Amino acid sequence: MNLFDYISDRASKLWLEAYLHTSMVVQCTIIAAVLGVLIGVAVYRSPIGSAVATALASTILTVPSFALLGLLIPISGLGPTTAVIALVLYGLLPIVRNTIVGLDGVDPAVTDAARGIGMSRFGVLTRVELRLAWPAILTGMRVATQMLMGIAVIAAYAKGPGFGAEVFSGLTNAGSTNSLNQAVTGTVGVVILALLLDGVYVLIKRFTVSRGVRG
Repeated sequence: MNLFDYISDRASKLWLEAYLHTSMVVQCTIIAAVLGVLIGVAVYRSPIGSAVATALASTILTVPSFALLGLLIPISGLGPTTAVIALVLYGLLPIVRNTIVGLDGVDPAVTDAARGIGMSRFGVLTRVELRLAWPAILTGMRVATQMLMGIAVIAAYAKGPGFGAEVFSGLTNAGSTNSLNQAVTGTVGVVILALLLDGVYVLIKRFTVSRGVRG
């Protein structure tokens, strides 16, 4: 069976895998964004705190995917929960780092002016600093999403959903009928999804970041 026949015969299954893969990555990116922004907000005023937070997030990223999944499986078991925890942890670094960079880059004169008109510290943070840091935060989310698209494939090792099942099945059964079709379909599917999500980020940036800030 050639590749096109394989895709045609399994179209409904592949659409479901594409949906589950995208859904998991998007949800994990959102969770990582919430946690990453909160961490960034908590530490950006402290050089030591910023360095520690970035170092810890970097350390997580250096742990091989299989090793992290292997450590999590005895705790959270096989299935989506382990995959989600792993992806959220891997997605933290670019978001934490970009949140800190974005907030550090806000002109002090702007925040002083905001305080001068009576804004509270929380108001300055939410209505001024985070808005100005949003392009950097969005870039961090974009990087995290692209990174997690690939890592989500490896999450199939822990019975995570998505195209990883196709890739792992193809590699595990190498040499058998359709093994190559499975591996190629899963790999190309992930690339296509990554490109589509990247296009979504381009649109989000266009509609949420002013033209002057986009440069």
